[in-house]
Amino acid sequence: MADSASKVYAILLAGGTGTRLWPVSRQLYPKQLVKFIGNDSLVQSTVKRLSPVLETENVRIVCGEQHFHETARHMQDIGLQADGKIICEPSGRNTAPAILLAVLHTLRVEKDAVLCVFPADHVIGNTEQFHERLAAAIRLAEQDFIVTFGIRPHYAETGYGYVEGDAAVSEGALRVKRFVEKPDKKTAQQYINAGNFFWNSGMFAFKASVIVDEFRTWQPDLLEKMNAIFDPARPITKAEYDRLPNISIDYAVMEKTTRGVVLPSDFGWSDIGSWKSLYDFLPKDDNLNVIDGDVIANHTRGCFILGSDRLIAVNHLKDAVVVETPDSIFVSDIDHSRDVKSIVACLKEKGRKEYHQHRTIYYPWGSRSWLEQKEDFTVARLMIYPGSSLETEMDGAAVMNLVVVKGTARVTTGGKSLSLNRGMSTTITEKGMVTIENTGDQLIYLIQVLSQGID
Repeated sequence: MADSASKVYAILLAGGTGTRLWPVSRQLYPKQLVKFIGNDSLVQSTVKRLSPVLETENVRIVCGEQHFHETARHMQDIGLQADGKIICEPSGRNTAPAILLAVLHTLRVEKDAVLCVFPADHVIGNTEQFHERLAAAIRLAEQDFIVTFGIRPHYAETGYGYVEGDAAVSEGALRVKRFVEKPDKKTAQQYINAGNFFWNSGMFAFKASVIVDEFRTWQPDLLEKMNAIFDPARPITKAEYDRLPNISIDYAVMEKTTRGVVLPSDFGWSDIGSWKSLYDFLPKDDNLNVIDGDVIANHTRGCFILGSDRLIAVNHLKDAVVVETPDSIFVSDIDHSRDVKSIVACLKEKGRKEYHQHRTIYYPWGSRSWLEQKEDFTVARLMIYPGSSLETEMDGAAVMNLVVVKGTARVTTGGKSLSLNRGMSTTITEKGMVTIENTGDQLIYLIQVLSQGID
């Protein structure tokens, strides 16, 4: 645990949509909820690696309202109760409002505290070195510095912003001289050669009181508007939140403050901002491939191949990305794979649901996986959590068939309840509310067929 005079909180920013990792990451199920590496999602991994420097009980996650229930589920799955630990934004307004909202939530229960801010969708290879730098950042924050973690660049990356360091302070940190936008290749190489430029990781540490002072100095309008709508007794409405400026913490505070320091760090960091960056982070086989899923790779080298449901067979492929999901397949050369963002924009413009959601959609009660959707019938697989239930309304013009494939479900309609074990089914035709309950302690699965009524 960090040796700090102040209480230390971790603020995880989980509001992104991760469109550069489409088709796996989508608006309704963004990359922080995806299990790319091992058995944990990115948000679970982010929480776990904070221990033992920070107490996981002091973790707070800022996420969109549409991701609240699934984020809570991910926390509970790693043994962390989500009650009071998730801060919901009614809409995305960039990192400055998100951080300020978390600061105000913290100051509601603490007179002051050190806050460590981390994106919930980044990965770190060297946890021991990360812990050492995190402890140093907390000590710097205790001295009223605003700390940004600067990653030592190992190559001339053009996809990141950079921070230029100046005079040395304690803990090996440097005063921030300036933030610079994503450079071209030649400029990036000049930064590498200079030796005092670092990748901007988007990770910070500061006292709550210090950052509020900086908002008061540099963003008084944002602070005033946030204070006006912040009320722990009621949620902020979307209309209220949309009136806040859409501004990053870098533009709002970090580029203006005189308290900023950059802490040089080298702990195997990646923002997993593209399929290429995920490929670079993961271990390779003898042919420099990263392969996961049911894949046959013949004379294939330097590729990232990720399968979900189907067999993928590739032949004489080099330096490519192949990502398969139940409803979409993305194929690209690996160096241009970040351009998938323009494909997502095209899908959105055309009104295609694939930009927004998967075939499996998560709800507070469980999930619905669309197996087939036609004009006159749909087939879906329902998964219902223990102790949960879903309600759906029949309009009298359709027929619902339910088949239990695992567990026991209780189906209630028209005031009558029916218990269905594995292999049993029921047909519902009457108008009204249908409730499907899982009264046991295990997941249950059903197949739901909805079809037009028969005259």
